[in-house]
Amino acid sequence: MSATSVRATERPADDAWKKSTFSNPSGNCVEVAETSNGLVAVRNSRQPDGAVIYYTRPEIDAFVRGAKAGEFDYLTA
Repeated sequence: MSATSVRATERPADDAWKKSTFSNPSGNCVEVAETSNGLVAVRNSRQPDGAVIYYTRPEIDAFVRGAKAGEFDYLTA
């Protein structure tokens, strides 16, 4: 998966960001939000004013399918 180069994409509003219910109290999680042009924005929940990476729906779909299939389980061990 590669980040999409995006021009003139507005940063999602603060209330648009969603964090997993599996996130721990330390905030060790990423947050995602839909943008006005249909991309998916991803940011570090501990740095809400930091960098945002934008992905297309097909890129996010490929990642979520892989995660559900256990392809990235080795990263959590």
